[in-house]
Amino acid sequence: MAIQIHPTAIIDEGAQIGEGTRIWHWAHICAGARIGQHCSFGQNVFVGNDVVIGNNCKVQNNVSIYDAVTLEDEVFCGPSMVFTNVHNPRAAVIRKDEYRRTRVKKGATIGANATLVCGVTLGEYAFIAAGAVVTRDVKPYALMAGVPARQIGWMSQHGERLDLPLTGEGATTCPVTGARYCLESGEVRCLPQ
Repeated sequence: MAIQIHPTAIIDEGAQIGEGTRIWHWAHICAGARIGQHCSFGQNVFVGNDVVIGNNCKVQNNVSIYDAVTLEDEVFCGPSMVFTNVHNPRAAVIRKDEYRRTRVKKGATIGANATLVCGVTLGEYAFIAAGAVVTRDVKPYALMAGVPARQIGWMSQHGERLDLPLTGEGATTCPVTGARYCLESGEVRCLPQ
């Protein structure tokens, strides 16, 4: 499947883009970017040089993915969500050698207008609510909301709320797929079918 690039998009020479990826209006992909297969980049998306993006990622309109950010496979970035890479920016102070790396693991969702402060890791299938501000690492399957973001629940791989306590132990199934989930020692995992 061919790569689809809108005529208004700017793709710098050297950018690596996987087959089946679609890049829409006024996007800019820098030369050092490495992008997997079957991704979608909405209008006005920017992807920096030191960025790695896995397969099947969806980046909605007005998202800038700056240097030192890695998205694993199947990550969803909602409209106008924000990545950062400098913890204490000042216009008059150059801090390019102080970037803090941000990693978004497989299947995670970041809602519209959410902000990730640099240096955090989002666990697999974590779900960040719209408008949340993430200031620390997020557990796999955790549902986070608020400013600063705090955990308010757990989500399935299908994106459905799981009936599990925040702490302790428990087991449940995804209300849509029936997949089984277990909470042990503060961590959720999906059980083999």
